[in-house]
Amino acid sequence: MKRSDRLIGITNYIIEHPMQLISLPFFAETYQAAKSSISEDLTIVNNMLQNEGLGYLESVAGASGGVKYVPQYDKQQSETYIESLCRRLEDPERLLSGGYLFMSDILGEPITVRMIGRLFATRFASLNIEAVVTVATKGIPIAYAVASFLNVPVVIVRRDPKITEGSTVSINYVSGSSRKIQTMVLTKRSLEQGAKVCIIDDFMKAGGTIDGIKSLLKEFDAEVAGIGVLAEAEDEEDERVVTDYTSLIKISNVDVRSQQIDVQKGNYFEMEE
Repeated sequence: MKRSDRLIGITNYIIEHPMQLISLPFFAETYQAAKSSISEDLTIVNNMLQNEGLGYLESVAGASGGVKYVPQYDKQQSETYIESLCRRLEDPERLLSGGYLFMSDILGEPITVRMIGRLFATRFASLNIEAVVTVATKGIPIAYAVASFLNVPVVIVRRDPKITEGSTVSINYVSGSSRKIQTMVLTKRSLEQGAKVCIIDDFMKAGGTIDGIKSLLKEFDAEVAGIGVLAEAEDEEDERVVTDYTSLIKISNVDVRSQQIDVQKGNYFEMEE
């Protein structure tokens, strides 16, 4: 096999298996090449990934070692992309009654959702996340996108128990915005005790739902290592119950009468600093 062909195959396999340790003998056997040649190939691939701002290959020494693709997205490209999201969401046509913002079209675009997932994966890649947790709502596509880059399962918290999911753990919590008592459940088989997780959601106002998820996860002794939200409402310090989170965009000054929406970057880059 020509090196050019082998490089394509290796690159494709690595990108399709992020955060997974892959041994050099695996590539050597798959492509019938010497380990020294595979090592040179991986150096080329690593340089390409870094030059394109897509991440890097992490080398692990030892008999059971190999390489692991860590997805990262270039800071400048990330900033440009988040800015473009802000401009899209400032369209007055998105305003709904009650001051809500229509976002379903964005969450229905595979390319957009994948990019959002890549951004959150970039933030959480170093945290050794074992599962991505979300609630059964519009945040599910984003959660799956994040999980695909971190190569971990998705755990979905539901409002009502499903008979097909067996025994569950449930809690009551107070919604941060409406102050209503609500219920959320999680099947016992969905999450290992003591797992390290990140929580992903599409929108956060006061943070009551995320705080409820955190309380539910305590029943599993899970460690919440990170929280990511696509959009947050303008900060209301007297109401917000969640403070340690990463947001891509912040929505403020939603004025239905004047058809005015102010959307700006969230704390994504502030958290990095």
